[in-house]
Amino acid sequence: MLCDHHAEAGGRVRLFLGSVEDNYIEFPPQEIALIERVPDLPAPPTAVRVSPTTPAASPSAQLSPADLHEMLAKAGHEHNLDVDLLASLVKAESGGNARAVSPVGARGLMQLMPGTAAGLGVEDSFKPDENVRGGSTYLDALLTRYHDNLALALAAYNAGPAAVDKYRGIPPYRETKAYVAGVIHEFNRRVLAREAEAKRAASQARASKD
Repeated sequence: MLCDHHAEAGGRVRLFLGSVEDNYIEFPPQEIALIERVPDLPAPPTAVRVSPTTPAASPSAQLSPADLHEMLAKAGHEHNLDVDLLASLVKAESGGNARAVSPVGARGLMQLMPGTAAGLGVEDSFKPDENVRGGSTYLDALLTRYHDNLALALAAYNAGPAAVDKYRGIPPYRETKAYVAGVIHEFNRRVLAREAEAKRAASQARASKD
């Protein structure tokens, strides 16, 4: 179970899913075997480089927020995935750079390895719509494989299913632990912001009727 922070209250341990204090899950202390801290995920732009075949200033390298959101919303609808989850994954993988290439050769918005992309029917990982379609399909398959356990699916997305299966959980890799924690933290942040905005909109709507 990944959380933002924890605290004891009334003889139980609260695991807070975000920075706010009203979003938590409680467990009896005896059900918690170990609490381990993992560092925040580093900023994505420092972890990726631009493909040498395409100039960094290429207009196709950076989508507008509206275009990216529309693309992620479409993929999320097709695979029943939260658009904020996909946006959090894209932020961690590429920082929104459609031409990003990792040191090991992963490409595009959702950083697909060439072999993975080929298996998903993605012909050009640098085409944002193809990359998002392939990455969303892959994440959907991983969530199915790990019975909707988001942490394990993200760990498999980062380190590969073989590593998750080998260790029967999140692999003991610093990078993978930080990646999983960072994506979930960003996802929780986005969901809370979305809910807060919805409450503000509803409040304003009620006020306008009075």
